[in-house]
Order: sequence, then C-alpha cells, then structure tokens
Amino acid sequence: MSPMFSFPFHSSCAGRRLLVSLCLCVAFVLSACGSKEPDQRAAFIQFLQTRIVDKPGVRVPRPSDEEKKSFGPYAADYGVISEFNDTLSNSVSKPMGELMNKGAFRSVGDVVARRDDIQVVKGGLGTLRAALDKQLARADAAHAAMKQPDDLKAVYDKAYGKTVTLPAAAFMEVFPAVDGTLDQTLRVADYLQNNRDKVQFSGGTVLTIDSTTQSELNKMLEDLQSRAQALSTAQRKLQVLTYGS
Repeated sequence: MSPMFSFPFHSSCAGRRLLVSLCLCVAFVLSACGSKEPDQRAAFIQFLQTRIVDKPGVRVPRPSDEEKKSFGPYAADYGVISEFNDTLSNSVSKPMGELMNKGAFRSVGDVVARRDDIQVVKGGLGTLRAALDKQLARADAAHAAMKQPDDLKAVYDKAYGKTVTLPAAAFMEVFPAVDGTLDQTLRVADYLQNNRDKVQFSGGTVLTIDSTTQSELNKMLEDLQSRAQALSTAQRKLQVLTYGS
C-alpha cells in the first residue's frame, strides 16, 4: 500500500537549505528590530552632553516631541531629571521667594511690627524642605534603578549630578541659613517687645534708655547680622550654581 501523504523533500540537502534560510530570515528580523537602540542612545547622549553637561549653570531644556521620539525608551530617563526640576521650581524655589518677600524687613522696628509674618515664614520652610526631600528621594530611587549602557551612564550621571544632586544640595544649605536668620530675628523681636519700656524707635534706628539694654541688644543684632551674612553666602552659591556666574 502506498502512503496516503507524501512530502516533497527528496533529499536532506533541501531541508538543510530551507532551515538555513529560515534562520537567516529570523536573524534579519531580529537585527532590524534592535537596530534603533544605538541611534536612540546616541541621540540621547548628544542631547545630554551638548544641552546640559557642556552648558554653564543649571540648564534643563525641554526636548521637542521629535527629540523625545529620537530618544526612544530613554525619554523616560530624561523625565526623571525634568520632573525633579519642575517640582524644585514650583514647590520649593518659587514658594521660598514668596516667603522671603513676606518676611522681609527694612528696619529694627519692622522686626517687631512684622513678627507674625516672620513666624509664618519660618513655619513654611518645613513644608518646602519636606517637598524637596520627597522629590529628591524619588529621583534618586529612579536613578539607581536605571539599567543603562556604560557610555550613556557616564554622561547621564554627569547630567543628573548637575541638574539634580547639586541644586538639591545647594537648597539644603540655604534652608538652615534661612532658619537660623529667622530664629535670631524672632529673638530680637521678642527682646524688643519684652523691653518696650526701655527702647524707642526713631526712623530706622532703635534707641535705648540704659547701657545694659543697649549692650544686650547690640549683641543680638551682631548675631543677626552674622546669620544674615551666612544666608547671603548660601544664596550666592545657589545663584552661581543656577546661572553659572
């Protein structure tokens, strides 16, 4: 009885040729699928190097839709940097500027008159510091979890340090300087309030009726001036970091 079905393979050579062709086809498809990664990585490296690392100050440019597309999956890595800086600007930097304006004073008499404002500013600093700590921890965790090729990692780490680590450190230096200045300002305000029968305000100056009160007040004002200078130094460092000069 002849077989019901027959196969058109009359030699093992034909089978081997077909197998080789299939393997080559699969290899070609796989190669085509993976060919975009090197270009995406190169585009991302160039963007980080030329737009962030090589620029003075802290620059966090917003890539165009076309640039994001050219980064491929690495666009998410850039999102970690941009999201941190958006939060730093909206939840820390701008509110801090508003708080500092609210608590600003022009004279010793202003310290007493605006004590409540100064106290509000001091309380608001804790909220800003918590926002910074939370966002930095989130960014650092995402950074640590990244799996990047060595050439990209080297450039990305530089960009991350410049746009995330250094600004965060600079703000963390400003916070205690602001806090110390406000604490001493409140001490001066309380002292003047508690000794209001011994002091008089004349324009932007304060006059005392006895040498003891004058000596104590002078020491407190010298301390306040020293703390204000430390704050000015910290703010200057932040300015240089941000603008490059």
